[in-house]
Amino acid sequence: MTQPVSSHTTSTDLLVLHTLRCIGFSGLSGVARASGLPESDVESELIDLAVAGLVTHAAGDFGGWGLTEEGRAADAEQIADELEEAGARARLTAAFDRFLVLNPELLDLCTAWQTRTVDGSMTMNDHSDPSYDARVLDRFTEFHQRAEPLCAELSAALLRFQRYPVRLADALARARAGALEYVTDSTSSYHTVWFQLHEDLLATLGIPRH
Repeated sequence: MTQPVSSHTTSTDLLVLHTLRCIGFSGLSGVARASGLPESDVESELIDLAVAGLVTHAAGDFGGWGLTEEGRAADAEQIADELEEAGARARLTAAFDRFLVLNPELLDLCTAWQTRTVDGSMTMNDHSDPSYDARVLDRFTEFHQRAEPLCAELSAALLRFQRYPVRLADALARARAGALEYVTDSTSSYHTVWFQLHEDLLATLGIPRH
């Protein structure tokens, strides 16, 4: 039976604020990628949020945007209100339980990608063995297929979760096309996007990270 899809759309300013909460200190392009919004829209919202005292900006080559304590509190309050208005708490809580079942497996896959056993000893994977990498990528693909129903559940509960399956699929496709950094080493890697999804679920449900 197909689940009803949420019609609740997160406002652009809240989406930008919440994205920054989930990804941490970041440059403009990073916030845009993670939010799924054009850079011009994100920049405009960040400037308004800075004027309101909810975010700060650091200039320079390693500069970027970050939340203030006021911004973190504002996001927590608005996200909680959104969750109640959308009536999505029960659905997201159930989906989060399923996420927690998959999460250790994803972490194990990342470990298998970054390290391997050679002559009985654990060593870093230097990616010099294409057959080994191909086997691990096949496992990532199988994992992704099983994660897709979960992503669909989340997207049906709140529309803003729709950007995660798009980003995960893109990272996997890039990795399988030869851009191996998209498994664990890029700011848009499969592991990074999955971690941000985890942060989003914790923040949305008001669960502290232990």
